[in-house]
Amino acid sequence: MPGTLRATGIVTLVAAALLGSAYALGRSLVPDQPRHGTGVTASVNQPHYSDQPPVPTDSPEPTGTSPTPEVRPHQADGGEGPFGSLVSTGSARVALTFDDGPDPRYTPQVLALLQEYGVKATFCVVGENAASHPELIREVVAAGHTLCNHSWNHDISLGTRSPAAIRADLLSTNEAIRAAAPGARIEYFRQPGGAWTYPVVSVCEELGMAPLHWAVDPSDWMAPGAGRITAAVMTQTGPGSIVLMHDAGGDRAGTVTALRYLLPELMARFQLEALPTGTT
Repeated sequence: MPGTLRATGIVTLVAAALLGSAYALGRSLVPDQPRHGTGVTASVNQPHYSDQPPVPTDSPEPTGTSPTPEVRPHQADGGEGPFGSLVSTGSARVALTFDDGPDPRYTPQVLALLQEYGVKATFCVVGENAASHPELIREVVAAGHTLCNHSWNHDISLGTRSPAAIRADLLSTNEAIRAAAPGARIEYFRQPGGAWTYPVVSVCEELGMAPLHWAVDPSDWMAPGAGRITAAVMTQTGPGSIVLMHDAGGDRAGTVTALRYLLPELMARFQLEALPTGTT
């Protein structure tokens, strides 16, 4: 039986590697596509994140004087992403992040897998989902995972709005999270679609949140299948990577299946961590 399991694991890794090579070759033959502008439409009971407006090509400059951003120690080693957002953990550790939840179908499955392997992660939650499923926010916090603000309703154009509108959106999301989990620390903000602008970065830092981007994007939001998600993460992840995945916003069965393979393989190569909140 151990020999059979080992052989199965080897076959799985070889298949993932072949998929990764094919996937990389395919990606090299087509132009880059916009991130998160299109994708799998969620069910009628979920936010239709694929219906978001396209990311503008020219973002407006902020008007007036921007608030002085709060400086925290864990920002010092990042800040190399768009508009100074974080793309690295600042160490050799790797951070798994999950966007768009919580979702009553997929978030519990992700949480169960993380618990099975003893892995802490970071959940970038949407305000209206936090308000609809407060029990899942409490489960995330109780399990020791880090929380990140991901806007109220996944508004990709949020960064083009006025600072007052951006602030109201982020505050509403934080309030929904803390209504479910009083005292929860929310030290990160991730702009939907990665559509960063100076105003949204300025406001999130004014509110004490670091702008959180990513280094690895397997495009699981497009539901390409577990094999491609696995291959992309395994071939792109290196020391310090922040990995983007999703536990909501559409059909995430492929992401859950991929995690079953990814977690033990990543743990064999890296130390996985939840992004720090000042208490970890």
